[in-house]
Amino acid sequence: METGSIPVASLPGGFDLQSTVESGQSYLWRREDGNMYETTHAYGGSAWYYTVVDGEVVRARQQDGTIEWEATTDAEPLLFDLLRLDDDLDAIVDATPDDPLLESAYEKYRGMRIVRDPFFPCLVSFICSAQMRVSRIYGMQTALAREFGDEIQFDGKTYHQFPTPEQLARATEDDLRKLNLGYRAPYVRKTAELVASGQASASDVRGKEYEDARDAVQVFVGVGDKVADCVLLFSLDYLEAVPLDTWIQRAIEEQYPHCERGTYAKTSRAIREQFGGEYAGYAQTYVFHYLRS
Repeated sequence: METGSIPVASLPGGFDLQSTVESGQSYLWRREDGNMYETTHAYGGSAWYYTVVDGEVVRARQQDGTIEWEATTDAEPLLFDLLRLDDDLDAIVDATPDDPLLESAYEKYRGMRIVRDPFFPCLVSFICSAQMRVSRIYGMQTALAREFGDEIQFDGKTYHQFPTPEQLARATEDDLRKLNLGYRAPYVRKTAELVASGQASASDVRGKEYEDARDAVQVFVGVGDKVADCVLLFSLDYLEAVPLDTWIQRAIEEQYPHCERGTYAKTSRAIREQFGGEYAGYAQTYVFHYLRS
């Protein structure tokens, strides 16, 4: 076992572990105590969270001004990558327009960062997200890892990695329906087949201009505009992406009615401008978590 710590004071804008991993951005982090999405928020939290990436188990918790970690490898580079610990949150907040709703959200959850999840697990997670509460989406991804992912032993415990495209492509539609995926089951299986066969991949998306990238993600089965925006924002570094989910649509209706333009593309452009453009996805994530909570 390797261990280490990262001083929160060394991270521009601070860090809030619980908000970052329990805000509906990622379904690849789990709490050791089993209480994911079940406890009220306290800044940072003190519970142990874990994820499994590329065969490595990483556990982390925030306590006494530090991020403590235990892992099967040197986890500090992984944590900086997965949790975007090198983002300058102070500069991002300063670049956001003055807005009462944004100011309230930033004040409540200051230190929350956008995640950078691996592409395929992120893609599957948000294909499963349609018309689902975050706790249900989380349960689906946990079940997929348990049933189809590789087992990894660490510190006397068994952890499950999210399945590879090849592993999910071998699952039957009935197998997936038994895990409560419902009508999403064929979407997940067909998308896994696309990736496993090499017919489509993240490289087909990376490097494109934002709206072209959003279109490109929709080659995967079960992906529309909103899911594509989630994948761009939470996996592929498109920090300008603003997924128009139920909570953001409500915010538009109640706070920014001038941004409703009748179509997803036009409304998306308007709310991105309202939220400041380059880091609009950060604003979206704070507003989503603030309104949902």
